[in-house]
Parts: sequence; structure tokens; C-alpha cells
Amino acid sequence: MSPDASAATDAESAYASAAGALLLCRAEPAAVAPAAQLLRERMLLAQAGPEWSVLVPEGTPWVHGGEPVDRVLGGWAAALAVGAPWPALALWWDDDRSGYTLASGFRRTVGYEWLANGTPLGQDEAMRTFAARLALDPVLDMQSLDELTRTDTEADARARMLGLIAVLTRAGLTLPAGLIPGEPAHRLRDVARIQPDARQIEWPGWRDAARDQFDAVAETRLAPWLRGPKARALSAAQLATGLPLALWGVRHRSAGWVVAGSLLLIHGVLGLAYDRTGARD
Repeated sequence: MSPDASAATDAESAYASAAGALLLCRAEPAAVAPAAQLLRERMLLAQAGPEWSVLVPEGTPWVHGGEPVDRVLGGWAAALAVGAPWPALALWWDDDRSGYTLASGFRRTVGYEWLANGTPLGQDEAMRTFAARLALDPVLDMQSLDELTRTDTEADARARMLGLIAVLTRAGLTLPAGLIPGEPAHRLRDVARIQPDARQIEWPGWRDAARDQFDAVAETRLAPWLRGPKARALSAAQLATGLPLALWGVRHRSAGWVVAGSLLLIHGVLGLAYDRTGARD
């Protein structure tokens, strides 16, 4: 192996040992599983509180895929939340930084990050938007979030992430023991595998994935509102938005945004199919 190749391999190994990520969804695992399948990544899904789920990636595509962990996770969060009635929160970290990306429907994602030493890099407005979209307490929780945006020489990036988790705990999040932000990906994977309710998420193929999505929609309380002119207009908008977004992802070699565009296309097609099924019934 050449010196350059050896150095590249060592750098990848170092990044893999330091980087990690968790995906939190404010929904039950049964609702999250069909959407998670469409990411086409092997993941472990577990309950994380009465109305929360956690997804733990089994692989580390940010090591070999040419994209840093924050960009990969941002694309995944956007893909999970698009067309879903619940938000998705990506937590990510590596040697240099830690942060989060919150995705909710068609709205612009919001994020915040800290340097390894805890220096805040985001905008205060991001924290306010974060609190509003997750319906957090505007006084108690917002005060705690504000503290995470202030300089604190005794709080590194890991402490900042744990502070964020503490706020979410008041909103019902209960991460399984051992799933701690800041841990390397392989350790999180090992912990997730031994959870009693953990289930493996993997790509079942387009036919089964589409059927699972269709069944998931049909079983929700939103089903009666997913028919008629407004529903058809929404499906058409999803199709019109999904195609250019997927193409943009392809041009920029962003797998996460390719998935987000693909999900929009799928939701649009399924929405039209669900509406036609209801019309025949």
C-alpha cells in the first residue's frame, strides 16, 4: 500500500472511531418503520419514550461516501420527515464538532452545532425555532436551550449534547441505557442490538416498501383526509417537488437529498393511488 493510501485509510479509521449519530422521531416505532425502510440503510429501531423512537445506523456511510456525518444525517432527517406528520431529529458528532438537524414536513430544516470544546456556532433563532417545532415549554425549556448557546469554558460538545437530551427528556424522550450522544457508532450499534424491543430496518425492495407505506397511511387517523381535491393537489405538489430535488441530489452526489426527493415522489404516487382506491370504494 502506498504512503498516501495508508494515510487515507488511517484517516478514515480515525473518523469512523470518533463519528456517530442517532436519529430521533417523535412517533411510535410502528409509524417510523415504513419511512425508515425507504432510506435504504440498515438501521436498528427502538422505542425511546411514550411518543418517541430512535434509529441507530448499522453502517457508517459518512466514512466512505464522501460526505461528512452532519450532511448525511441532515439528508436522512429530511427524508424521514417529508410527508410525515411527525418531526425527525438528527444528532451527530465527530472529532471536531457536534450538532443537530431538525426536519419537519416541508419546512426548512433547522440546526445548531458546537465545536469540540463546546464553542457555540449556531444562531439563537435556530434554538427558538427548534423549541417551537417540537412544542417545548416556551419558558423552562427555552431557558435551558438558551444556556446551550452561551459560552461556557467548562462545557464541551458532549456536555452540550447531553444538555439538549435533558431538555428533550422533559418532552417525553427516554433513550435506552447506553445510547449516549458522543459515543462512537460501533458502540451505539452494539447497545441497540441488545434492546429487547429492537427491530432491524432494511430495504425490502420497492414493491414491499410501497405496500408498507400504503398500509401505514391507511391505518392512520389522517386517512379520511387523504382523499379529495386537496389531497390530490398535495400529491401533485409532492411529485413536482420530488423530481427536481432528487435530480439536485444526484448532481451534487448527496445521497440524503436523493432519498428525500425519492420519498416525495413515492408519497405523491401513493397519495394519488390511495385517493383512487377510495373513489372505487
